[in-house]
Amino acid sequence: PEEPGAAAFARRIDPAREPGLSPEQRRLMAQVEHAQRQRVLQRRLRGRNTLLALGIGAVTLGIYGYTFYSVSQERFLDELEQEAEAARARA
Repeated sequence: PEEPGAAAFARRIDPAREPGLSPEQRRLMAQVEHAQRQRVLQRRLRGRNTLLALGIGAVTLGIYGYTFYSVSQERFLDELEQEAEAARARA
């Protein structure tokens, strides 16, 4: 019960078992399938690489921020300056 003008669904074929295909046609089909797999793989890898780059960037910024925070907390330079002033005052 197909409607007139309706397109038939594409059916999956096995090029090795399909009669009437020349070796050149089989090679071309295999080449196209390989190109499609590579495209999908590149898309998947691009997404993973983006997530990895964001993760590495977040860790880097975290370390950078923590370093600045911890250095600003240190007071040893202030203590050294106070000792130097006291030594000058005694001299």
